[in-house]
Parts: sequence; structure tokens; C-alpha cells
Amino acid sequence: MSWLNKLLQTFFNFREKSDGDVVKPFLDHMEDLRWTLLKMLVSLVVGMIVSFYFVTDLMELLRKPLRVISPAFEKQLITTGIVDSFVITLELAFFAGIILSLPFLIYFLASFVLPALTRHEKKFLFPGILASTLLFMAGVLTSYYWLLPHTLRFFHDYAAKIGVQTLWSWRDYLSFCSWLTIGFGLLCQLPVVVMALAMLGIVNFKLLSATRSYAITGILILAAVIAPTPDPMTFITLGLPIILLYEACIWIVWLIDRRKQRAESQREI
Repeated sequence: MSWLNKLLQTFFNFREKSDGDVVKPFLDHMEDLRWTLLKMLVSLVVGMIVSFYFVTDLMELLRKPLRVISPAFEKQLITTGIVDSFVITLELAFFAGIILSLPFLIYFLASFVLPALTRHEKKFLFPGILASTLLFMAGVLTSYYWLLPHTLRFFHDYAAKIGVQTLWSWRDYLSFCSWLTIGFGLLCQLPVVVMALAMLGIVNFKLLSATRSYAITGILILAAVIAPTPDPMTFITLGLPIILLYEACIWIVWLIDRRKQRAESQREI
């Protein structure tokens, strides 16, 4: 586990880059990390409890994309285990809890990195959390209302075409829907991640422009994994907006770099 200690030490050193911060021992950083993870866990548990209270409504919401196949198909989902019904509701509460507690998860995670930010950079914390939450919800809603029904209809029609009777289980259906919606929501976080790394000085315009082709390839691969249908329109609809957002981030990072250079020049004068 020496590589893990080395990685943590490198990150902890990065947390102390701000002017005026007191250098902390390694164990103090570990204590901060422990409390951060604990607060994130409590937020997730609270989100799960609230979600579990509305689990009946969430189950009904989860059935709606099946109506694109037929109104009666949503009642054909089955369970094969004695405790499957209870496990399914817990899993649904877990995934809904992630969505519900996301702003708090982002805030606590960002707060852990706050010592590595200047006072000017800290002003962008709450706008960044708001932008991250909105982008995530936009990705989830886009997936739920457009991508998910389109994908379910494709696989149902394909099964019928080759003469296979469709009988889906609740657990598989929940897992598939969660992966598709939350996965696309996380994919939409790319602009926020790039902007945060640029403001922390980890990446710059030169690096982003030099690795543009690799980033676009990675985005397309992720889009292909999240949207497993071979429909080219689905693939383009998923990949193109993320690529455009990434390209916009590159030029925003260029503006950030220019501001940093001007600020450094004024300090030297």
C-alpha cells in the first residue's frame, strides 16, 4: 500500500499550496479526509431515507419509460427471489439518494480541497456547485425522457425480431436504468471537472489543446458505452454536446490562463 500513501501525500501537499496555510502533519490530513467521507456518507444516508419514504412514487416513475413499448408492458416486470422486492426498493433508494444528495456530496468534497484555493478562487465554489448540479440533472433528465425510452424500445424490438420472448426482471431493469441515467449525468460533469482543474493549476490551455484528440476519443468511447444501441443518431446525440462543452471549456481555460498571466505581470511590476 506504499503507492497509496505516496498518492495521498502528494495530494495533501497540493492542499497546502495556498499562501498563509499552516503545513499539517500527514495524520491531520487523514483526519480531515475521514470527516469529509463521514459527512458525505451521512448526506447519502439521509438522501436514501427520504427516497425510501417515496419509494412507491419512484417505482411508478421508473415504470414510465416502459410505456413507449406498450401501456401494459410496465406491469410485466418480474422478481425471482423471495427478498428481491425489498432489495429492489433499497437499491432504488440508494440511486435516488445519490441524485438527491449530490449538491451536498459535491460541497463536502470541494471543501476538502479548499485549502488549495485562493480567496478569489473560493468565490467560484457555490456557482461551481450550482453548475455541476444543473449539468448533472440535465444529463439525468435527458437520459430519462429521451435516451432511456429509445434504448428500451430498440432492445425490445430487436428481441421480437429474432423471435425471443421479452421477460425482464426488476433488478436488471433497475440496474440498466440507473447506469444509463446516472452515467450520462456524470458524463455531463466533464466541463465542471475541466474548469476546476484549470483553476487549481493542474491543467492549462496548452495541455488541453495538445490532448484534444485523445479527449474527444475518450468522450466518444464513453458515449458508446453509456448508449449501447448501434443507432448512429443516439451515438451522435450523446457525444456531440459533450464534445462541444469540452471545446468551450478549452477556450474558457485560455481566458483563465490569460488572466493569470496578466495578474503575474502586474505583481512583477
